[in-house]
Amino acid sequence: MSASKLSSRRILILATDGFEQSELEVPQKELAALGATVHVAAPKPGAIKGWNHTDWGNEVKVDLALSEADAKDYDALVLPGGQMNPDALRMEPDAIALIKAFAAAGKPVAAVCHAPWLLIDAGLVNGRKVTSWPSVRTDLKNAGGTVVDESAVIDRGIITSRNPDDLHDFVAAIASQLA
Repeated sequence: MSASKLSSRRILILATDGFEQSELEVPQKELAALGATVHVAAPKPGAIKGWNHTDWGNEVKVDLALSEADAKDYDALVLPGGQMNPDALRMEPDAIALIKAFAAAGKPVAAVCHAPWLLIDAGLVNGRKVTSWPSVRTDLKNAGGTVVDESAVIDRGIITSRNPDDLHDFVAAIASQLA
């Protein structure tokens, strides 16, 4: 895909402290390299701190507060995983409302690793084919999803992926929905 393939597209990444480092940074960099404008929203301003496999990782600049984020301003939403990040965000009513707003507008919502927990809380799993980190799969099944073990799954605007090893397929799936 050429560097200008997504040049008119705006993508929002929603995260908080404890996001899995690669699951935010790889989509952020690869989607920007395809020409998209990529912003990071978080419940707090300033910066959020990643988790890099077994310890705290890098900080990432927050472009806008979650309270300022609006689905109408973006073409897609990306939800990085890590265990702490989605678990904290699912307790934020504004985060769940934003996810629902993207889905209601027919815009892609992409969740990797543990982030499909957010899709469950937003009511977006029932009747869809999905994947995730292995420990989240029972939750997805209990929420009515058809769980598969594939690197990236697209079902009616919802994109899911298993883990950091699948990030290139995850980004390709996001790009395919925006091209």
